[in-house]
Amino acid sequence: MSQSSTEIFIRNFQHGDMPLLGELYQSVTAKENATFWWVGDEDNWGNVYCAFEDGKMVAKGQVSIINVVPPGRSKENNHSIYINLKTVPERENDISLLDNVYQYLFIRANHLKETLPKEYGTILCVGNDSTETANNQFFIQKGYLHLNSLYRMKRDLNEPIPELKLQEEFHFSYWKMETSSEERDYLDVEAEIWPDTPLGLNRLSEYKNNKLWTSMVIRQFETIVGGLMSWQEEDHGVIEDVYVRETWRKRGIAKFLLTQALRYLKANQLQYANLMVLTTNKSALSLYESVGFCADKEEIRYFTKLN
Repeated sequence: MSQSSTEIFIRNFQHGDMPLLGELYQSVTAKENATFWWVGDEDNWGNVYCAFEDGKMVAKGQVSIINVVPPGRSKENNHSIYINLKTVPERENDISLLDNVYQYLFIRANHLKETLPKEYGTILCVGNDSTETANNQFFIQKGYLHLNSLYRMKRDLNEPIPELKLQEEFHFSYWKMETSSEERDYLDVEAEIWPDTPLGLNRLSEYKNNKLWTSMVIRQFETIVGGLMSWQEEDHGVIEDVYVRETWRKRGIAKFLLTQALRYLKANQLQYANLMVLTTNKSALSLYESVGFCADKEEIRYFTKLN
């Protein structure tokens, strides 16, 4: 706990803070496309820090381990921990307030780093909408460097969804990953596709806890050749981790999976679906546009190395 000379009090989030958190959330998200993390379950509140002034929550920050590099990967790979730090709109340029909360987040990020396998480095990252210039500038001034940029793509589920067919040797199914060995099978393939940013078991578990979560997979005989995950967030659907293994690409597998995910979300009465894609990934952009997705906003991510 800390009390600064400006009468700002900073501590971890508690049950009784929920109404004040709701007010902060409403004020921050009134600005279109602001990236605001929800606090999650109580076991996550040790990663959440709130700043109070005159009985009002004026800022909230939190940290989360996002990617854990599995054993046996190249030593150049890094684990990644992400930060989300937001103030009430009228204080978005208040460097002192931001810095006070940031210090708690930075210390907590270093504690989390100590729980990760030591053979790899760790980067501390932040992702904001491209329009959140004040917040982005705060991290740039801290010495953060550009990591990458992503488009959020949006698809109206009331628009027609293409009817596609798979080649006969492929088999589509829903895959609930109900056993730990199935989860390991999935994570092995996932790490093959994204060796620099593998998902890891903790993040997979978080995904599986989302409303309407499902996984879809295509196999050739017993071999997994492609897949994706999908779930509901707030009032819309999310599609994540779309992949096809290299040997089986350019055979319509990803496009078929996407249409199945769109049907699944539409069948659950959702109105639109979102997914994220690197702005530099031209082939993926073309694929998503081919099934009706359009770029909706841009997220910019920055990073610094944790020593």
